[in-house]
Amino acid sequence: MQIIQANIIRQIFILLLIVLIGSLIFREMLPYFSGVLGAITLYVLLRKPMAKLVKKGCNPTLAASSLMIASFVVILLPIASIALMLGNKIDVAVSYFETVIQALEQQLVDWENRLGYKLTSQIDASAISGWLTENLQGLAGGTFTSLIAIAIMYFLLFYMLTNRKKLRESLFEYIPISDASLKIIGSETRQMVRANALGIPMVAVAQGVVSLIGFLIFGVSSPFFWAAIVTFGSMIPFVGSLLGTIPVFILLLSSGENFQAWGVLIYGLIVVGSTDNLIRLFVLQKLDNVHPLITLIGVIVGLPLFGFVGLIFGPLLISLFLIIVRIYKKEYGKQGVNKL
Repeated sequence: MQIIQANIIRQIFILLLIVLIGSLIFREMLPYFSGVLGAITLYVLLRKPMAKLVKKGCNPTLAASSLMIASFVVILLPIASIALMLGNKIDVAVSYFETVIQALEQQLVDWENRLGYKLTSQIDASAISGWLTENLQGLAGGTFTSLIAIAIMYFLLFYMLTNRKKLRESLFEYIPISDASLKIIGSETRQMVRANALGIPMVAVAQGVVSLIGFLIFGVSSPFFWAAIVTFGSMIPFVGSLLGTIPVFILLLSSGENFQAWGVLIYGLIVVGSTDNLIRLFVLQKLDNVHPLITLIGVIVGLPLFGFVGLIFGPLLISLFLIIVRIYKKEYGKQGVNKL
């Protein structure tokens, strides 16, 4: 019978304590985890401006405070305004989509006689509207939790900006990963954050603005609402701007405005659809492309966890997970194969 050495037992016991306590902390912090990701995102974006200000002789506390105020006005305030608008317009959004469903049912009536199958009987408008209401409330809700997450985010961000050297030393000391791998994580995280926090929103906003111009040209009712839907859909791979274009096309077609309907559809497919390529060609050349599957899975995971900001933090979380898996494979994968 093989006897387990005492130091191994102590090591296992300590590891179990770390996992247990860490799990408890993570479980309680999960509703506010978006604040941690937000701090990391803003730190990556503000790190170089902070270094330049300090190099020019600016007081670190004053520099960090100024950058935090600027980030609040330029980044956080618009996002919070959009989330608040969505929260106040849930009933309106549901009624719009109910109208779209009813218009779609009317268009399907013509196909029923041809196919001999009751297509409209399979569409439950009330069930769809209930699902939309529930998910939109979850997307825009959680005001108190969001305020705590924002407070945590700026508290962490202030520490990260004013104690950059100490933060770096702490990471190297406490994280049980080799220095080389930790540097890789830092480098890839910076690239990933820039791609997710800058690339995806810039493309989405641009497509929203371009679609708004088209909706105004063709006289679409509530153009700003549908432009916001296009902006939202542009962040979701394989859905894109069609999330707003197709419902508008159906509404116009059902109301007999065939010219406007086909004009909106063609404009959405050609003009709005090409905006992504143009921005990436002229603006986002230095940013890494995020794989569509990472973005899609990130959105699916991020929206229930973080609400509206999950559109950005979800892909960020998935990308970070993949980086850690790759680092683990690099550090321990070959060793495991050699031992076998």
